[in-house]
Amino acid sequence: MNGRYKTTVDLPKSIPLFPLSGALLLPRSDLPLNIFEPRYVLMIEEAMAANRIIGIIQPEQNDEGDKPRLERVGCAGRITSYSEADDGRLHVTITGICRFIVKRELSVNTPYRQAQVDFKSFGADLVIGTGAPSVNREQLLEAFRQYLEANNMTTNWDDVNSVGTEALVNTLSLLAPYPPRDKQALLEAPDLKSRADVLVALTELALKKSLGGNSTRMQ
Repeated sequence: MNGRYKTTVDLPKSIPLFPLSGALLLPRSDLPLNIFEPRYVLMIEEAMAANRIIGIIQPEQNDEGDKPRLERVGCAGRITSYSEADDGRLHVTITGICRFIVKRELSVNTPYRQAQVDFKSFGADLVIGTGAPSVNREQLLEAFRQYLEANNMTTNWDDVNSVGTEALVNTLSLLAPYPPRDKQALLEAPDLKSRADVLVALTELALKKSLGGNSTRMQ
């Protein structure tokens, strides 16, 4: 993936869009999808015949029409796994490449939506580990530990500690059971440190609510 897309110039100027509330795709993270709606089956098939790139983007909150307004920022991904089920469904995995800003939605004949997008603001997404040294990893892990403890959950800490910082921040962001507006905040965080800080803040808030406001802030 990194050899294929070295700069934002290597990415297409327009892409098909898959509006998906609550979904979060981040660079070098994987998003498995079960595609069954005909227009999105067609979108995946046509993307497979072209450059395999689609944009995952959230609809704006409180807009549930047939063609809802979309958030300004999404993330482009490449179809890296594809299989067909007997009932016509598609099982695909989208691997994140780079975030984008929607410049304008295109007038197209396809049943799925397409847009002209701009990747320039997120060129650092193409470089592995950008911003990782600035992340307060200990604070993030402590937030994760307290969340697990509060929810009577466990994990394999040897595996967690062996994961690189970028993968740790992004994986926890993907797995976090937070509402769409919070997922969008994680997506739009300018850099990895900011995303980790947002994640810690959201976790603190969740813990405070679950404990009736008696939790103490993580330092």
